[in-house]
Amino acid sequence: MKHLLDFEKPISDLKRKLTELREHTEGAEVNLDFDDEIRRMEAEIDKTRQEIYSNLTAWQRVQLARHPKRPYSLDYISKSFSGFSELHGDRLFDDDRAIVAGFAQLGDHKVMVIGTQKGRDTKENILRNFGCAHPEGYRKAIRLMGLANRFGLPIITLIDTAGAYPGVAAEERHIAKAIAINLREMSLFNVPMIALVIGEGGSGGALGIGVCDRVVILENAYYSVISPEGCASILWKDRAAAPEAAEALKITAADLLELGLVDDILPEPMGGAHNDHDAAAETVKEGLIRHLEELLAIDPEERLRLRYEKFRNMGRFIEDAPAAA
Repeated sequence: MKHLLDFEKPISDLKRKLTELREHTEGAEVNLDFDDEIRRMEAEIDKTRQEIYSNLTAWQRVQLARHPKRPYSLDYISKSFSGFSELHGDRLFDDDRAIVAGFAQLGDHKVMVIGTQKGRDTKENILRNFGCAHPEGYRKAIRLMGLANRFGLPIITLIDTAGAYPGVAAEERHIAKAIAINLREMSLFNVPMIALVIGEGGSGGALGIGVCDRVVILENAYYSVISPEGCASILWKDRAAAPEAAEALKITAADLLELGLVDDILPEPMGGAHNDHDAAAETVKEGLIRHLEELLAIDPEERLRLRYEKFRNMGRFIEDAPAAA
């Protein structure tokens, strides 16, 4: 099996044995009945799959979020939306292909959809800069959000990035300022806004298109201020400690929901969204429509107030009580 993850090996081994059994049965010169054994192995595969995917660690979910066959933004745009018309450029420097954006239809609703986009192969990853946007990507995003706001179109963002591009060129063109402006402006738009984390949600690169009324996350996606490897290299001085860092960071969908950092978790097909793009896209479509219609029912001024309170309430610290004299 291509792109097999370590924890999926028991399932792969059982599938290989089942394939061998079926081939042996078909090639046997005498009429042998292995139907009972085949059914037993199929049940064992289902049981093993259920046990593995029902008890994934934080690091295993990070691996699923990064799976190269996982649906990306353009996959969801083509399957969950219709009538997509892509728009380009920041009107200042360039068109960053790490962010795709344009008008689209979500069910009965006309929307502006914006997403970070990775590549499937080396050539496309270079074109998309591995999904890590430059400043012009964030300027394109906020330009089109402003356009949507003027026309009263809801804004949907799809987040799947390891983070904003950290290179010299991005710093020269003021990546921190571009993201900061997005954070400010997104907090002020009157239209309904939904952010969906479909894979990786890395740091300011994700937050740059993530200040929305609702923040939703797929079951095996993650959202974090830093990657597990980055955290491990700082705190453990060893990137190999990434599994421990992933647990400590509380970056899984369930952790984020418990902490109040996301509003909803959308389930994925068994084994991850990469196993069934169509089913994942249908779940995304239904979830986005549900949240959008709930937001449309709220008065715009109240929606703005709730959005502001939502992000102001994130992050808490506890001070130790002063020692008694």
